[in-house]
Amino acid sequence: MVREPLVDSYGRVHRDLRISVTDRCSLRCTYCMPEQGVPWLPRDTMLSTEEVVRLAGVAVAMGIEEVRLTGGEPLLRRDLVDVVAGLAALDPAPEISMTTNGVGLARIAADLRAAGLTRVNVSIDTLSRETFIEMAKRDRLTDTLAGIEASAAAGLLPVKLNTVLMRGVNDHEAVDLLGFALAHGYQLRFIEQMPLDAQHQWDRTQMVTGEEILGRLRTAYRLDPLPDETRGSAPAELFLVDGGPATVGVIASVTMPFCGTCDRVRLTADGMIRNCLFATGETDLRGPLRAGASDDELAVLLRTSIGAKLPGHGINEPGFLQPPRPMSRIGG
Repeated sequence: MVREPLVDSYGRVHRDLRISVTDRCSLRCTYCMPEQGVPWLPRDTMLSTEEVVRLAGVAVAMGIEEVRLTGGEPLLRRDLVDVVAGLAALDPAPEISMTTNGVGLARIAADLRAAGLTRVNVSIDTLSRETFIEMAKRDRLTDTLAGIEASAAAGLLPVKLNTVLMRGVNDHEAVDLLGFALAHGYQLRFIEQMPLDAQHQWDRTQMVTGEEILGRLRTAYRLDPLPDETRGSAPAELFLVDGGPATVGVIASVTMPFCGTCDRVRLTADGMIRNCLFATGETDLRGPLRAGASDDELAVLLRTSIGAKLPGHGINEPGFLQPPRPMSRIGG
């Protein structure tokens, strides 16, 4: 039975479910976690493939149209292909995408495509091996680039690239990164650094803003903004590059928040629903699920969580508190 759509008290209809399938990661990007890593969630708290698919099925019955698999690094989940296949078997089947750092993607891209994955977002912050090691604390740039290439070859299109610029580290590469994306037919999105690091050391003054990013890109390219009505609920503001058809996007979550059109809800790897990336509270679905809750009972919990969603993330408000969970434990 199709239930009522997931609408919050501000009229936002939720159609996008982000599912974190693991909190573990193969890199140590400085804007996410310290070099030594963070304590991992206990394995017995992690949702099984069957549990992930069942909860996703409840959400799909309530109007969710896209499921994005995230982490940590989703490729570290050994049964990832089974997760994708289970989601693809839902009726109706959602669009299934994935955000990944690309390390190991070359090995499994074709299998993921065959299982039902439609596209990928790959995080790549630099084209320099030395800068990659400085930022990610691992020497894996070659693997990431191979993963990007394999995704395109497997038909996981369009291949989208996500880049976080850090002042004095890789911000001088903005033009080169866009040139790389244009040359290969990838879609690049620059993302403002957000206060989601495990260290809680985010500093607004060190964040490279959306306006700064555009300023750097305009030293080499003409950028024309697409009309606002073409954006919908997408987080990225898109710009035609040198008249198009190629575009580049800027996700300015901090300086130009887009909370008013947000249609996303997140399920953590340990089965908690988060109605906002920056929420300080969450709703437990794992406990009721394992205690024998029916789909209807789980649907009520999901709807209640969405109903309590705030109008915005509050980053620019005086009383803002960074969520206790770091990004690796939330899922992007």
